Amino acid sequence: MFTGIIEEIGTMRRIDRQGQAMVLTIGARKVLEDVKLGDSISVNGVCLTVVAFNESAFSVDVMPETFRRSTLQRLSAGSQVNLERAMAANGRFGGHIVQGHVDTTGRIAARTPEENAVVFRIEPGDPGLLKYIIPHGSVTIDGISLTVVETGEGHFTVSIIPHTLAETVLQHKKAGDEVNLEADVLGKYIERLLGFGGGTAGGRGASSGKLTALLTEHGFM
Repeated sequence: MFTGIIEEIGTMRRIDRQGQAMVLTIGARKVLEDVKLGDSISVNGVCLTVVAFNESAFSVDVMPETFRRSTLQRLSAGSQVNLERAMAANGRFGGHIVQGHVDTTGRIAARTPEENAVVFRIEPGDPGLLKYIIPHGSVTIDGISLTVVETGEGHFTVSIIPHTLAETVLQHKKAGDEVNLEADVLGKYIERLLGFGGGTAGGRGASSGKLTALLTEHGFM
């Protein structure tokens, strides 16, 4: 699990690709301080497992499902990527719950300066993702925990402060570029629970009915 607080920007040193499988070798410094084989590191929002490392770089495997679902397939030698180690049990929870499981990619439709911030308008490749995205809720873009400003037909916006822009690969992103998107996991679980209606085995229908009534009573449905 991650928090969406980027620790450093890494540089792609080598990509070994065979079909839709890849091995990425990434130059880094901070995330290597206590690295071990089998550790999880988020690369542009994708949770990947360390399979080799030395004092200045680490390697991760990318399986076909991850290749198809994320922007990792578009990386090349020299590409910069956001890096974050898995959250330590005694760490501060600075962002939100980020699994590193990309839901879909999105396109930056516009990048607009607004005083000391920059507003990014994002159009998800799968419009169905928008049902999980709410104003002032959380969303992950290329591994960065961000707050949604507003949602609209086929898009949502986020506002980026100068520090976040300077410390992440968003500083290089422009209109037309693709990004990895992960919606807040809480909405997905609520939807899944509500889907188990109809009086199925184990009392799921009754539990779902109670949950639906509770959400309706408090104005969530």
